[in-house]
Amino acid sequence: MDALSYKTISLNKATVRKEWVLIDASNQVVGRLCSQVAMILRGKHKPGFTAHVDCGDNVIIINAEKVKFTGNKTEKKEYVRYSGYPGGQRFTTPAKLLAKHPTRIIEEAVRGMLPKTKLGRAIFKNLYIYAGSQHEHEAQKPRVLNLNDTQ
Repeated sequence: MDALSYKTISLNKATVRKEWVLIDASNQVVGRLCSQVAMILRGKHKPGFTAHVDCGDNVIIINAEKVKFTGNKTEKKEYVRYSGYPGGQRFTTPAKLLAKHPTRIIEEAVRGMLPKTKLGRAIFKNLYIYAGSQHEHEAQKPRVLNLNDTQ
């Protein structure tokens, strides 16, 4: 046989088909939810995954204030931020962060699971997180994805 009977398909910006996915974060464990979301954003669930192309889907997460942590992480875990000034390091717990900015917990977790490159920053822009059950992307007709069924 002189020729291969199959070809490797490499996607590019023009050939990628992006979909909109809606995920309800109610009673979901943060780490497990965010690892699934990062995989969908990156496009690793698609058979034509190409590592150097944004081939993932757009993800909408609703009810971000209803996520949960396992164990006693709500009080023991610490989020650190730094202003850049001497003495500007600040610490907060997930319980305080959920009360003040409920979407930041998911943002930080997903951002940490994406590549730390230009592509990773571009992929992160495909994530939309809302604290309540209302979102402004009804016109895109998102497909509802139940993460409990996929595990």
